[in-house]
Amino acid sequence: MSEESIRIQDDLYQAVNGEWLKTAVIPDDRPMTGGFAELDQDVEKIMMADFKAFADGEKTSDIPEMRYAVSLYKKILDTERRNKEGITPVLPVLEKIRSVKTPEDLNNVAAEFLLNDIDLPIQASVEADMENAEKHSFIMLGPPIILPDTTYYADDNPAGAQLLAIYSDMASKLLSYTPLSEDEQKKYLEDTLAFDALVAQKVKSQVEWSEYYKNHNPMSVDEVSSYVAPFDIKKLLCDLYGSNSPDTIIVYDPKAIKEMNGYFTRDNFDMYIHWAYVRALIRSAGCLSETLASLSKTYRRALTGVAADPAIDKQAYNVASMMYSEPVGVYYGRTYFGEEAKKDVVELVKKIIETYKLRVRKNTFLAEQTKDQAVKKLSTIEIKMGYPDTVKEFWSTLVFDENDSYFDAMCKLSSIRNKYALDRLLKPVDRTEWAMPGHMVNACYNPNSNDITFPAAILQKPFYSIKQSVSENLGGIGAVIGHEISHAFDNNGAKFDERGNLKDWWTEDDFKAFNDLTKDMIAQFDGIEYHGGKVNGELVVSENIADNGGMGVTLEIMHTLSDPDYQSYFKNWARVWCMKAKEEYIQLLLSVDVHSPNVLRANMPPRNFGEWYDAFDVTENDKMYLAPEKRISIW
Repeated sequence: MSEESIRIQDDLYQAVNGEWLKTAVIPDDRPMTGGFAELDQDVEKIMMADFKAFADGEKTSDIPEMRYAVSLYKKILDTERRNKEGITPVLPVLEKIRSVKTPEDLNNVAAEFLLNDIDLPIQASVEADMENAEKHSFIMLGPPIILPDTTYYADDNPAGAQLLAIYSDMASKLLSYTPLSEDEQKKYLEDTLAFDALVAQKVKSQVEWSEYYKNHNPMSVDEVSSYVAPFDIKKLLCDLYGSNSPDTIIVYDPKAIKEMNGYFTRDNFDMYIHWAYVRALIRSAGCLSETLASLSKTYRRALTGVAADPAIDKQAYNVASMMYSEPVGVYYGRTYFGEEAKKDVVELVKKIIETYKLRVRKNTFLAEQTKDQAVKKLSTIEIKMGYPDTVKEFWSTLVFDENDSYFDAMCKLSSIRNKYALDRLLKPVDRTEWAMPGHMVNACYNPNSNDITFPAAILQKPFYSIKQSVSENLGGIGAVIGHEISHAFDNNGAKFDERGNLKDWWTEDDFKAFNDLTKDMIAQFDGIEYHGGKVNGELVVSENIADNGGMGVTLEIMHTLSDPDYQSYFKNWARVWCMKAKEEYIQLLLSVDVHSPNVLRANMPPRNFGEWYDAFDVTENDKMYLAPEKRISIW
């Protein structure tokens, strides 16, 4: 069948997006373009122009913290100074790592290393406690690995060996700029790869991480201490919190911690130090000269298929807007997001939540007491729409000296952010914090606080427009809203109650019925061939449940409209997921992304709903047909 003759009944995604796919051009500095990405490019273009105007003194903002963001932006643009300094700014950090000769030395500087983003043999952070979402807990997990997932280290995965070769070449070239001798450079690189290979045998895979409710593994500090010696976790906690040190740690990755001696011992301590040195060099190089910065992105470019680094002004905007995300997001929201749109979408969210309650009440596999709990959870979902009303006080503390190098400025900012994050352990959870800034083209549900966040930047066509029909908006932002709400009841979110606590609120029979439907959703996607690989149904199941729920609830609303246009609904649904990506990036997403490939997100959910078949007269002779007994509707 030629592309010109693709029927919507055979391939909704291609029928709607085919012409766009023929002509769409992926920017050299991006791995993809399409629905979300094009909006992000548009936001980036607008904000880059504003940052330039701020830097040139042609524009001002009433948000005080914006001046810090602009100051950092200008510092990044000062390539003359950066190129003159070369590798010099990072040498004291590298020497500090190299001076650590024993585990006891490491224990004495571990708190300093953690605050300054120097890799320890464990990762640590502070997050809301899953069992008590009002308080924070200290979190531990294993070290990061070089490759995207543990599956890349398998002997039958040639991509892993290819990527490690690229990483090795990049690291080798960066090491040549350091004071290390040639023999030392070779040894440091060999040890880095060897240490990484040991860690990869112990840490979780992406499939395991996708079941995030399983991260809650409380252990006493004494128990953790017995596993991680000679690393002194008690001293680290004491140095961070003094007499307020916690007596319990939440271990996100139990195997990595319980079997830490599989990669960190006195005998291989030098191997760890060399690994930490190389990782610090690669991470820091992005803030050094243009040559070193570009060299440090070699591996990332290969991993995603990106042909070139962004222009320096784009790099400067992206780093500054990331480091000062909340004030930049508030500026974007206040400047470019209309109150009329905000009010309209908030009303839509409320309508979707109320419709969701009706669907729960009509649900055929839940007992009344479980339905009551689900409705209670829906009634307490907090809506964060557009951008925060104010910028939190913390952002005014993110300061650096005007004469700091770009590298030194970033070190100071990272240290301030890290200390703030770690100090939250002694404070209650702030439920008013936003998970995403206003200028981000995305949306999310947070199971630990039972809230949904819709940044201003996503509330544009094709997702949403006051000028679009109600049917189109329901197929766009409506289905996305329904998707995020559905995360409250996916295989992860279903484990949390209305306050965000990890709690079993289901009857045994109800959860078994839900689990059976989850297995059906896994089977519906598992093994689908895509770009030479296969979809892993377990990895993507939570997002597929959410897509299914988002479509179900918005189609329910479609039935209440005086003049519903189901064809427009489904076409805009497909339009939202249009994407053209580099092959390398497609392979990466297939391996690690918890979302299904976009073509499947467009084409699979409609098949589960009768409205699809009625809208386009889809029959069993069409490729987009699914037999009634195979259709899944959970929520």
